[in-house]
Amino acid sequence: MTTANEVVLAARDVEKRFRDEVALRGVSLRLRAGRIHALVGLNGAGKTTFMRTMLGMIRPDAGDVSIRVGGEDVAVERISPVGWRAVGHLVEAPFSYPELTVSETIIAAARLHSLPRTAAAAAAQEMIDRLALGHWADRRTHTLSLGNRQRLGLACALAHDPQLLILDEPANGLDPAGVLLIRTLLREAAAAGAAILISSHHLDEMARIADTITVMHAGRIVGMLPPNGADIERQFFDMVYAADEAEAIR
Repeated sequence: MTTANEVVLAARDVEKRFRDEVALRGVSLRLRAGRIHALVGLNGAGKTTFMRTMLGMIRPDAGDVSIRVGGEDVAVERISPVGWRAVGHLVEAPFSYPELTVSETIIAAARLHSLPRTAAAAAAQEMIDRLALGHWADRRTHTLSLGNRQRLGLACALAHDPQLLILDEPANGLDPAGVLLIRTLLREAAAAGAAILISSHHLDEMARIADTITVMHAGRIVGMLPPNGADIERQFFDMVYAADEAEAIR
């Protein structure tokens, strides 16, 4: 178990290039237990690439990422399947099996994180109740709307009670009720000690729930925004425009 405010994930000077395009430029970031860290930026800023790198889905060209496992910092590429059991994520497409029902899919996700069958079934039912998926519990996932597929993806990411949670635009396709459900779930997960990284275009929502807000632009970290700050949208664009101006005169 991690202790409050302990660094659970650390990325140091991460760089990534796709042919002629530089996607990440020396990005460093630390996630702490019990805190919600928001990563905000325009489309193409590099948020998803960075999240995929932190999850070991992409190997960086330079820099390193480590996750706290069993009291030790372990490089992402060396984490065993046992270590990954404590990680939950929703990056790009939500986890689902089209031929399975909603309930079966959540159970499968929990089982993949080593929950015993009975515990996985109980966790699935809890997630169905908490994310208001009961009406669709016995429907095959390919029949779901975008918003309900997103709720299902969140259920799969949360069912095994992860200590590290990485979510890329989790409110995508959700109505206001769904956004409120996510807000409650994330606050409760953080209160229970999880380290959470969440990317979003919804600046006002991030200002409500995040303990830390980091701004990414053109593949680099360009500054921080104050949680609960006034007129956070204006501050965000001022920061982005200033970064563009600084890059133009280099």
